[in-house]
Amino acid sequence: MAQLRQDVEAAHAGLDVAALARLDRHFGRHVDEGRLPGFLLAVARGGRVAHLTAYGLRDVAAGLPVEPDTLWRIYSMTKPVTAVAVLLLVQEGRLSLDDPVGRRLPAFAHPRVYEGGSGTAVRTRPAAGPILVRHLLTHTAGLTFGNYHRHPVDALYREAGLEYSVPPGKDLAETVDLYARLPLQFDPGTQWNYSVASNVLGRLIEVVSGQPLDAFFTERILGPLGMTDTGFHLAPGQEGRLARLYGETDEGGIEPVPGLPVHGRPRFLSGSGGLVSSAHDFHRFMELLRRGGELDGTRLLTPGAVALMTRNQLPGGATIRSFGAPVHQEPGMDGLGFGFNVSVVTDPARTLAPSHTGTYGWTGVATTAFWVDPAHDLTVQFMTQVRPKRLKVFPELRRLVHAALTD
Repeated sequence: MAQLRQDVEAAHAGLDVAALARLDRHFGRHVDEGRLPGFLLAVARGGRVAHLTAYGLRDVAAGLPVEPDTLWRIYSMTKPVTAVAVLLLVQEGRLSLDDPVGRRLPAFAHPRVYEGGSGTAVRTRPAAGPILVRHLLTHTAGLTFGNYHRHPVDALYREAGLEYSVPPGKDLAETVDLYARLPLQFDPGTQWNYSVASNVLGRLIEVVSGQPLDAFFTERILGPLGMTDTGFHLAPGQEGRLARLYGETDEGGIEPVPGLPVHGRPRFLSGSGGLVSSAHDFHRFMELLRRGGELDGTRLLTPGAVALMTRNQLPGGATIRSFGAPVHQEPGMDGLGFGFNVSVVTDPARTLAPSHTGTYGWTGVATTAFWVDPAHDLTVQFMTQVRPKRLKVFPELRRLVHAALTD
């Protein structure tokens, strides 16, 4: 076990101490007023942690505080780790970004696209082309989530027991085969729709590597990077460090809710959202990306592979809003492109929160977030455990961190 520690004084790292204090007070009020149980915030410049705050409780009922070594369900912040795993296989020539997914996962060999109807009267047609690996990495494959409630295919996912992506009792292989039996919302490569694609990538990694997803992650990414507190389940001795998961109530408070099952190896290994991690470990993952694929003498990816992952891959420089399905038409998406399982700022003026061109990162459903700002050699992570309804943390976080930059 290793703890994240502050390495340098904030002022020496080009950060305004008074602005950082305002940042801490802002989120401290969220805790004091019952909107968050607690949080951990880390801001680093040049890889050195210049601001580290742990405030509030990781378990409200037990009165246990947030500590630097607290463990968090990072949910969709798992997706960039999955992207790195895919790029390792691409780098080794075992997979190509332009490989049809059906070549390795035969259930996807003949995808069909929704044309009309509902329930048993759904009409489909053959897809105009195959689903490629790059379509899964960029969420342009035509897959979806059942809990959107915006498209007839979303309803088909729910009818198949996929409202929350995973049917009870199924493993990764069984679940991915179920995805493949459902129609796509659109032809591959023609729209952006955040989806179950990274679970398909997880199964693809298993088939190509010949290893279970957790074994591949540990052997090829987590172990080499020294991320000993990261995995799909808790190791012996870690249970007491896990933060409790909460949900936002209709009144704006929080209440305990069931979380991702991590006590014992899960039957379903989710490349979309299955990891538990610590601030120390996720800092090391961000450092791998910030440093172009190398950390402490261990090189996992080439600089070119990281550059590919972290630049906009949507066609013609499109944004998530302009290329996205109707559910993704929020105004702030107008300034964001998408790389391989990370968003990428393409037009800071249109993101509705201060940012810089080329900044990339992603978030998790329990209100976790990270980003890397290459222009300012800045990395930021925010950890808490609240599934929100109306709570909006990230624009405030971006604004207040941006205000702390002095160079």
